[in-house]
Amino acid sequence: MPTPATDRRVRTRTSRPVRRPLRTAVTFLLVTAVAVGGVVVALDRLDDGPGPVSERCAATVDGQTWYLSVEQADNAALVAGAAARRDLPARATTIGLATALQESRLVNIDYGDRDSVGLFQQRPSQGWGSVEQIMDPVYSTNAFYDVLATVDGYEDMEVTVAAQAVQRSAFPEAYAQHESLSRAWASALTGYSPAMLTCELAPVPDDELSAADDDPTAALTARIARDLGDLPVAGPDAATPGTVTVDATLLPTATGDGGAERAAWSVAQWAVATADATNTVAVEVADQRWTRESATWTELANDDAAPRPEPGTVEITVATPPED
Repeated sequence: MPTPATDRRVRTRTSRPVRRPLRTAVTFLLVTAVAVGGVVVALDRLDDGPGPVSERCAATVDGQTWYLSVEQADNAALVAGAAARRDLPARATTIGLATALQESRLVNIDYGDRDSVGLFQQRPSQGWGSVEQIMDPVYSTNAFYDVLATVDGYEDMEVTVAAQAVQRSAFPEAYAQHESLSRAWASALTGYSPAMLTCELAPVPDDELSAADDDPTAALTARIARDLGDLPVAGPDAATPGTVTVDATLLPTATGDGGAERAAWSVAQWAVATADATNTVAVEVADQRWTRESATWTELANDDAAPRPEPGTVEITVATPPED
């Protein structure tokens, strides 16, 4: 993947033309939709209809809860995971999330102003890559971080200033409106706010269980490798066919503040944010457990028969087909 230090095409981003007014209107409507999402969900919860009320994910920091849709949370997990495997600070995750929220509502869309596409609305004509490449969220996220890493002092900049240094938007102040939500989600996904990211999800559909292959954890382990890199993953085995144990101590960020404990919480809350895509039904880390059924973190019993995960590790359980 080209970086701005070696490929002059990326540097042409600095000459990005001013965006059309239509883009502003669309962005405003999308942002408004995110802002009212919590209200809509709250109203939905008054419905007495059967089944789950509404699927959503939340990060609660400093007494304030910030909601994202399941799709947005899944993409937020990628943005945070990519920063972690590159050993970037939590501030980079905040900037990445705020940028993607403003540019695409944190959804991997295949349209935008002029030829802009993807999570970060990058333009093939400005040297960010082909449409096919940019529509790969892993590629586009790393392309964003490639440029952010060249911005001297971005860690100490205001979020909107750092985002603008990469994006060269005609509306640089727009990123600021997403800072509070992005900070909360970044704090949870980087492990600085343990047990603060939750998701309310419907049960895994029966047709997905019946279609599961011999290893129901295959989608999960593939996603771990995609987002977090080559972390050691143990299991599953005959006794626990749907459970794997992830060693978070080899995540590059495990050597920073909080060490292995924070790294484990970052992986655990990543697992919750991606649970819909991987069919995850339970996550255990330290002395806490999240389940799809309860949708909250609860303290694990101190039971020798069911020991807690080892420090720095995370146990993730996916749904498995019923036994015949």
